[in-house]
Amino acid sequence: MKKQSNEAGFQGSEQAKRLSSDIEDNIRYAQETLGTGPDILIRRLHLFQESKAAVLSIAGITDKASVNLLVDSMLSEYREESSLEKEGDPFQALVYRMLAVGGIRSLETLEDIDSAMLEGFTVVLLDGYDRAIAVNTGGGERRGVEEPSTQTVVRGPKEGFAESILTNISLLRTKIKSPNLRIDYKIIGRQTRTAVAVAYMKGISEDKVVDEVHRRLDAIETDSILDSGYIEEFIHEKNYSPFPLLQNTERPDAIAAGLLEGQVAIIVDGTPFALLAPVTFFKFFQSSEDYYQSYDIATFLRVIRFVSFFASMLLPSLYIAITTFHQEMLPTPLLISIAAQREGVPFPAIIEALIMELTFEILREAGVRMPRIIGSAISIVGALVLGQAAVQAGLISAAMVIVVSFTAIASFVIPAVNMGTSARLIRFAMMILAGSFGVFGIMAGLMVLLTHLSGLRSFGVPYLTPISPLVKNNLKDVFVRAPWWAMNKRPALFGKPGTSRQGKLEKKAISSQSGNSGEEEEGQ
Repeated sequence: MKKQSNEAGFQGSEQAKRLSSDIEDNIRYAQETLGTGPDILIRRLHLFQESKAAVLSIAGITDKASVNLLVDSMLSEYREESSLEKEGDPFQALVYRMLAVGGIRSLETLEDIDSAMLEGFTVVLLDGYDRAIAVNTGGGERRGVEEPSTQTVVRGPKEGFAESILTNISLLRTKIKSPNLRIDYKIIGRQTRTAVAVAYMKGISEDKVVDEVHRRLDAIETDSILDSGYIEEFIHEKNYSPFPLLQNTERPDAIAAGLLEGQVAIIVDGTPFALLAPVTFFKFFQSSEDYYQSYDIATFLRVIRFVSFFASMLLPSLYIAITTFHQEMLPTPLLISIAAQREGVPFPAIIEALIMELTFEILREAGVRMPRIIGSAISIVGALVLGQAAVQAGLISAAMVIVVSFTAIASFVIPAVNMGTSARLIRFAMMILAGSFGVFGIMAGLMVLLTHLSGLRSFGVPYLTPISPLVKNNLKDVFVRAPWWAMNKRPALFGKPGTSRQGKLEKKAISSQSGNSGEEEEGQ
């Protein structure tokens, strides 16, 4: 039934914010709030008799083909002997006729027009009705699915998340084809109105963890969310720690694996990096490739990562402490060699190490910021030229160049970039302690670091679990990676405890069956 025109203005009372039954008033409001730029598309139509309609959309964030299909479907109804008029209520008939175009929702207020258009919907106004229709025609030019640039693997899926949240969710659903996969949507950011999705597995994820994620997201009040890094800082525990308390990844398989273990994923529109929570310290040393190859090889590589982490954090400080305070710890031939190299070097070991480390950090940052074609060349050539020139000039010893170079290489072994960055920050503090107090300073720093790690929590989960507190059943995937047939229980860290993820499969039974079949073949 047609409504009376709203005579009141658009500002003021709550009633004035409702849509007007005059189509021109609604169009005028959209032009005043969104502007009249070339991307604001308004197309007026005549459907039947003297009824007028308008289609409003924003170019670039809507799919042009979907908008054209929508307009064609509306005009085709007009050409077919005014079939809309025969339906009784033209507004409802218009809704039913357009169901094939995409998702549809009803709009009743003027603010709904702005929100719908900015989210990629096309708004359809019908003259004489104080309601509108929003048709999902989202699209536009977006980057497609490509191989992840920061988390590459030799063996495993090569697809990575893109900037479109719908694309990312579709990639996730192709990995987990289960009705237990739940996706909850939110809009965060007063100005950017960024779409955020919370993904979890019903029956596997802890309900209190899911509720806590929702509570922290709902508590965010900010103008803009441009990347998942904004979300990460807003929702993790408020403490000053160099260690990451949420895991970020651009790999759909890593997100799927986390969900199946009880973690909760946060996917943000406009960025290929999704978040996983809760997380422990040891999760940052696990790579997706660990589970795509033999468990013995994966265990060896994981041990290499832990050794590399401690080397990148402690190797320069150990060199400083030993060469400055504890020379007796070195074999005599090695001590003589190092002393000969340091002869003529004008700086003490601590200053020498700080200069080299800062120089390398500058070269690393320059390589990242320069164009990709010449960035790697600058970092490699700069390190070689500067290192060789510094040694020849007698400013730096050759042993220090070796230590700093190996430390830099070791930091690249860690799969998680943010954990590698944490090791780089801690490295400088350890160097200062080593230059001041020797090995005793390093041990004191390690004790403070261990105490700090023991007190960290990620959404209620202790950061050093399953080592502190000790959970024996979860040690199969920490320092070593046990065979798949041995990991028949889901980790009790994030999800509901005691849940089984595979049937009982006895390795001995398989071996005995293989042996029996071989004996039967020999007997035949």
